[in-house]
Amino acid sequence: MLTELLSGWITHQRWFAGKGRPIDELGVESDVELSPGLRHLIIAVRQAGERDRYQLLLGTDGDTSGRYSHAKIGGDYYDAVYNPDLTGALLTGMAEGRDLGPLRFRHLDGVSIDTSLRSLVLGAEQSNTSLVYGETYICKLFRRLIPGTNPELEIVTALARHGAGHIAQPYGWIETDLDGETTTLAMTQEFLATANDGWSLALASVRDLYASLDPLASHAGGDFSSEAYRLGVATAEVHHELAAAFPTDVMESQDVKQLVEDQRRRLAQAVTEVPALAEHARVVEDAYQRMADVVSEMPVQRVHGDYHLGQVMRTTTDWVVLDFEGEPGQPLAERRALSSPLRDVAGMLRSFEYAARHLLADNPNAAALLPRAADWATLNRSAFLDGYAAGGGRLHPQDTVLLRALELSKAVYEVGYEARNRPTWLPIPMAAFER
Repeated sequence: MLTELLSGWITHQRWFAGKGRPIDELGVESDVELSPGLRHLIIAVRQAGERDRYQLLLGTDGDTSGRYSHAKIGGDYYDAVYNPDLTGALLTGMAEGRDLGPLRFRHLDGVSIDTSLRSLVLGAEQSNTSLVYGETYICKLFRRLIPGTNPELEIVTALARHGAGHIAQPYGWIETDLDGETTTLAMTQEFLATANDGWSLALASVRDLYASLDPLASHAGGDFSSEAYRLGVATAEVHHELAAAFPTDVMESQDVKQLVEDQRRRLAQAVTEVPALAEHARVVEDAYQRMADVVSEMPVQRVHGDYHLGQVMRTTTDWVVLDFEGEPGQPLAERRALSSPLRDVAGMLRSFEYAARHLLADNPNAAALLPRAADWATLNRSAFLDGYAAGGGRLHPQDTVLLRALELSKAVYEVGYEARNRPTWLPIPMAAFER
């Protein structure tokens, strides 16, 4: 029986959120034939009284060639995202605006989609699956389904309609209704085939500095500061574009104080999880208190929400911002909520610290290289902020207080994350409280 096969298979998938817990019930909520040999399933999984939904492209032709044995589910079934002879149905559906049962395939007005391209699965993602079609499109399948419009689709289509320049062109998407809400299943954007991600470029600069005879980051052959400046400009421009495309608001003093209280609760929880953080809690508390005292009102708008060097790509002409989904694991309403644009700025500042320090984790010369790491981070953080201001980003005197609090709040989150997932990286966020 298909449901029994799926129960044994789904727990081993990277994108399955319920690892380590037994499945109480698995059922198929939706089963739609997209083309001969290809079905689209929405699967409901119950664990400990909670329900999660996942989507699957189900190959039903038996894989007689054996080419997809690594994706075998059982019997004649396999995960068809790996079969380029079948996945063209996604592009065709979007190009033609098809409705297939409860599934709706759509494309952005004024674009055309080449349906002749074959797909290849990108292997790096944990929570989604991305298919690259030729060197033209990337289609992201949201494996775990959250009722509602995905923030990334909402943002990039709105920015595209406003002529924004720092996004990958959206082409189409797939949607359905879950719990009475229009829910995004997949979206297709321009694939930046010749671009490099910011994390890789930053690490190349750090490696060059570590290998250089000159200890100054500004003298190293791989100086990244000019790129950090351009990224700051691009970030400010994206924030202006978001403010033009979506509603904005101002958070009053009372709401700012409530935000501070929420941050304090998260700090207390982090100290419980990582007792070593306790000795630094006063530094964070002081920053939070100063924020409550100084920030009387805070402009808020739609923001990226999970901004770091891995979310930006350097093309031959400029920086492009990707993945506007918000912070993974957070409720959809929270990811769509208005926030200070300095939250994104704080995230990128933390990312520069990570780029500077993470190569020191297992380096026998870490102590000697630490001053170079600090110099690199300081140089590029300053360049990014200079670029952000030059691009029109708001950096008023009281904003430095807010930015400091937001950066430390991000570091508190990082401490908990690293303690749970990458303990050898824990010294990186811990260093934020010592500066």
